[in-house]
Amino acid sequence: MLKLVVEQTGDPAESMLQSIKRRIEILELDLAGLAVVTEAATGAYASTAVIAALAGARVHACARDTNSHGSADDAIAATRELARLAGVEARISFSRGIPQFALVACDILTNSGRIRPITRRVINLLPPTAIIALMFEAWEFRDTDLDLAACRERGIRVAAVNERHRDVAVFPFLGPLCVCLLRDAAMPVAGQRVAILCDNPFADFLLAGLTEAGANAALFADLHQLAHGSWDAVVLALLPGDRPLDRDDLEMIARKAPGALLAQFWGGIDRDAARSLGLQVCPATEPSRGHMGILLNRLGHEPIVRLQAGSLKAAEIVRRGGLLTTDGIASLL
Repeated sequence: MLKLVVEQTGDPAESMLQSIKRRIEILELDLAGLAVVTEAATGAYASTAVIAALAGARVHACARDTNSHGSADDAIAATRELARLAGVEARISFSRGIPQFALVACDILTNSGRIRPITRRVINLLPPTAIIALMFEAWEFRDTDLDLAACRERGIRVAAVNERHRDVAVFPFLGPLCVCLLRDAAMPVAGQRVAILCDNPFADFLLAGLTEAGANAALFADLHQLAHGSWDAVVLALLPGDRPLDRDDLEMIARKAPGALLAQFWGGIDRDAARSLGLQVCPATEPSRGHMGILLNRLGHEPIVRLQAGSLKAAEIVRRGGLLTTDGIASLL
């Protein structure tokens, strides 16, 4: 199990670069001869373009202004600096927005934050052999990210990554990430009684991480199974459905876990109804539909590097006609 706090020394960019090189080697990532269109980004997400370039791809990195992750200029500067440090600056070109010339020559298009949403217009410009690389598992798919119907019509394949594969291993970070979410809400975790509402493969990883942090944690597959008790927190990690948890759902939680902190790790909540019931909900800022309440980069660059490199590997396997197995790195959506 991962430790929540990892002491880092030296240059953060150099540390991230070493992590990138290690993951490329472990995954045997080889993108030689392929053109990758991805994002230029700040922080740990600047790694995506550099991973692809170090693995041999020709990369076009697209930037746009964001409210919470810096401007397009910030993203280009951060990605270019990491590329310079890696010695691959000449392999990456940059633009604001996603230019047509990059799409028509694209072999792999990543479903990255500054690329999304991938619309019908974008999909119609891709060559029929192009692969769209999802940065998550197939069952986590969000229809707000990608026009899947357009992909089906064009025959564009969509590759998902197995985040539980031993060479990717992103899911073990979920438990420490949940601990961060609770600590951000001033809950010390150790010694606290925590109910985990989880109907998906996150469950065992959340339970393991909270238990290692000292919580008395228990898993429940749905609201109806939630046991009455003196819970200090209820962690919601439910598949995002067509609607958020409504007033009736939240009243059930309030009855079964009176006074408990409601931690929105994943899945929607009617926050107006929660407030009217006097429920304390974290995080303070409501996540977008289908998105987690706390991002993996909160734990540093390592989970992001693993996820981006694993997703590129999944796309490589699909693009090169590799064998897809149930326990492999890649699957098709």
